[in-house]
Amino acid sequence: MRSGRRLSAALRSVGLTVAEWDADARLLSRIEQDRPDAVVVALHGGEGENGAVQAVLDMVGVPYVGTSPHACRRAWDKPTAKAELARAGLATPDWVALPHATFRELGAQSVLDSLVAKLGLPLMLKPDQGGSALGAHVVRDAAELPSAMVGALSYGDTVLVEQFVEGTEVAITVIDGPDGPEALPAVQIEPADGVYDYTARYTAGLTSYRTPAEIPAESAAAAAELAIAAHRLLGLRDVSRTDAIIDRDGIPHFLEVNVSPGLTETSLLPMAVEAAGRSLGEVFAGLVERAISRAH
Repeated sequence: MRSGRRLSAALRSVGLTVAEWDADARLLSRIEQDRPDAVVVALHGGEGENGAVQAVLDMVGVPYVGTSPHACRRAWDKPTAKAELARAGLATPDWVALPHATFRELGAQSVLDSLVAKLGLPLMLKPDQGGSALGAHVVRDAAELPSAMVGALSYGDTVLVEQFVEGTEVAITVIDGPDGPEALPAVQIEPADGVYDYTARYTAGLTSYRTPAEIPAESAAAAAELAIAAHRLLGLRDVSRTDAIIDRDGIPHFLEVNVSPGLTETSLLPMAVEAAGRSLGEVFAGLVERAISRAH
């Protein structure tokens, strides 16, 4: 809701007429009674990123800003997105994705021991789907692994276990323009406790941000290339945000990509837009025009 309110104000500031509708049982009747020229999906997690709302909008023939349903699903499933990028030769931390049933059927401790033997420590655990770092845990000691696994599985049936790459976390927003996708300046993320979890993301003051990121020019260029590659390889459209880690050698590693980035006061996309010398209203008004033009 905070993202929606901020985006609505930004679009109104550049002259657009905006209505704020929630994705509830009244949505389709509202569309039928007061058909919009285009929709901007500002939902995070669930239906906003897994392609469900986009599929419904396609069914009723309403143009929208953002990625098509099938590509949303590829990006939403983190192991699938990582596999696509790894297949293309792009760096991403080594990983294993395991459903809850595997731990029950093969013995949780044996599976956990095998994970550590395969990937080493530290590890990053997160649900294979979802956003806002819900259920994400960094494990530096094997004794912490069982509780972290339970925490991750409380947000989904499958857990993604990755090698934890030490380095600088950055987020790179990609916006489609007339000449193709463009990467905006990277945002450097510095959480106070070292982990960019849900609380650190949405509580003002718990995380510091630097835009543009204070990283070598070569690393900034490589991170931009990585984000554009993810945008293209996964078939994303209009806007996306890639999260990456710049390791100690200056190499960016793909973590995940978001097709409906946050637009709140502590969100990263608006910081990148401002660093690029543009306004949120200007950027999204242009994307609205692109969405309408696709329908004609």
